[in-house]
Amino acid sequence: MSLFDNDPTSAIALAIDHIPQGVAVFDAGLRLVASNQRYNTLLELPQDLTRPGSALFDIALFMGERGDLGPGDAAQLAIERIKVLTAAPTTVTQRVGQAGQTLEFHSSRLPNGGLVISFSDVTARVHAEHQLEQINQTLERRVEERTAALKQVNTELEAARAKADASNHDKTRFLAAASHDLLQPLNAARLYTSTLIERAKSTGFAELANSIEASLTAVEDIMSALLDISRIDSGALKPAPAPIQAQDLLKKTEVEFAPMARERSIALRIVPTKATLLADRSLVGRIVQNLVSNAIKYTPVGGKVLVGVRKRGNRWRLDVIDTGIGFNKDQHRLVFAEFSRLERGARMAQGLGLGLSIVQRLVTALGLTLELDSREGHGSRFSLYLPAVRNARPANSQEAAAPEPSYGTLNLKVLCVDNERAILEAMEGLLTHWGCEVRTALSLKQIDRERLLEGWYPDLVLMDYHLDQTSGLDAIEWLRHNVGGHLPAALVTADRSPAVRTLAEDRGIAVVTKPVKPAALRAAISGLANQSGGKRP
Repeated sequence: MSLFDNDPTSAIALAIDHIPQGVAVFDAGLRLVASNQRYNTLLELPQDLTRPGSALFDIALFMGERGDLGPGDAAQLAIERIKVLTAAPTTVTQRVGQAGQTLEFHSSRLPNGGLVISFSDVTARVHAEHQLEQINQTLERRVEERTAALKQVNTELEAARAKADASNHDKTRFLAAASHDLLQPLNAARLYTSTLIERAKSTGFAELANSIEASLTAVEDIMSALLDISRIDSGALKPAPAPIQAQDLLKKTEVEFAPMARERSIALRIVPTKATLLADRSLVGRIVQNLVSNAIKYTPVGGKVLVGVRKRGNRWRLDVIDTGIGFNKDQHRLVFAEFSRLERGARMAQGLGLGLSIVQRLVTALGLTLELDSREGHGSRFSLYLPAVRNARPANSQEAAAPEPSYGTLNLKVLCVDNERAILEAMEGLLTHWGCEVRTALSLKQIDRERLLEGWYPDLVLMDYHLDQTSGLDAIEWLRHNVGGHLPAALVTADRSPAVRTLAEDRGIAVVTKPVKPAALRAAISGLANQSGGKRP
């Protein structure tokens, strides 16, 4: 038999006295029916107000007079308090207790009109909520501060990016101007030297002339390498992949490097292929040029260099393999660093160690993969992976390999226009030695002023791109309009940008890059002579 079975009322009263909330029950007349000890303790009521039958108004009036309900008339405060507790079926209110604690009251109307009031000390919860609110406010303030700081950083980053972009554009413009200004005197020197070499044949000056030519070639290679690195780093080189025949690329490599290999008694073998690649012809060609050049430079006399492509999955692997000095795995990273050369390699060939640095930059810019396998004393294999193309028509080669130069008499009338007098003099000397009748001018104004074309019709024109008053392309159009619409012309320029080459090709104008190589110039002149119906060299 349980306690509830013996005396349910006493059991309930005992249970209510042990709950943490204060509880009081009032009848329909709002007189106290019962209350627990917690109710009496928290409210600190006198004993006569805790007896059954005590009016709720008397209790509220006592608390009003004590100041629990705030300042004002105690009776009015008591009435207002009772209205709050009985205004709705259920209410929840808070007020400060006698000891400064926060008390939360819950009131509920009973079906018979009575009222149940329960309340508890929620000081700790209110304090925690207040602290949480302060934390939230602090966090919001910090978020606002961090957001403001982040906006400031983003603004500064955007300004820095804009400044960097502007700097890159300035750098690109500077490089274009620098490549022209730096290569102009070198171009004149190469032209003078070419004339000197031809005239010094079978004389005591031949070796001296060849040494000067070799030195100028070294300077040109260094300048070209530095300009290439700057163009890549500034983002000026924009890849334009297109289907190309791998054989065209390899054949051009063979024509370019066969003389160099023969001089060193190195067997250069190009493996024929019918592969079609998806690649930027110019940039991939530059990679292959540097790899083959390095292979020949660092292969001892009598060695071998093999260039070919092999199918690997859905890609083609272009291999440049040599029997050169090689290097160990610890030196792999070193060989791609700028101005870094291995000791043995530095003894074998001159240079600044920029070739492989350019290769790595180009490979990165093109999004390709370069594989390296080398053994010190046994040779190296550099492998470039390129996408394969199926059922695609390869683009026509834009850079036909220059034929071996012929040194017969050209017997052509050539008009040369350049804003550098030294270049005109050097060009005139070389072309005159080839049997050409040459007229030169610094500008279109000079041609018009001195009436250079009266009674004299050129077979072709060699035109500088950067003239003082206009561009070389517009100057050629002016000449064609005034002299003849079918006047063959070549643009001779230090500007190697794809944009200039595209503009020239759209107008049917050949491009010869400075510093001018005699073989390339002679090949260009031969092609132009064929266009004009002139005499072939």
